[in-house]
Amino acid sequence: MERSLVVLLVIGMLTIGATAYGHHSFAATYHEDRTVQIEGKLLQLMFRHPHSFLSVEAPDEKGVMQRWGIEWVGAGQLGSQGVTRETLKAGDLITITGHPGRNPADHRIRMVTLKRKSDGFVWGQRLGEVVE
Repeated sequence: MERSLVVLLVIGMLTIGATAYGHHSFAATYHEDRTVQIEGKLLQLMFRHPHSFLSVEAPDEKGVMQRWGIEWVGAGQLGSQGVTRETLKAGDLITITGHPGRNPADHRIRMVTLKRKSDGFVWGQRLGEVVE
């Protein structure tokens, strides 16, 4: 009995350790102390786990059109919030706010909020905040 408990404990610790090791730090990829906003056309939605991604065509800070990679939460979390793979369509004009990638040349953002202009759909709005 005691030996079984030790074996289960070891297996549990290894499982937890492997899970923790497998998840990366957002701070290593994004400036979590900065916020940027882009407005552009949705090119593609990749609705998946562990993170969903958007590809958006929008100008950079110099006005040059770029293809931005937007990291979003996973499909499971989005689904529980009523967002499906059909919620956004290629061609939608959207405004994204989020944390910029550490390498500006990558044109990456970790999404905090999204707003679609055509119907006012908003994701990520925090209680009491207004996304404009």
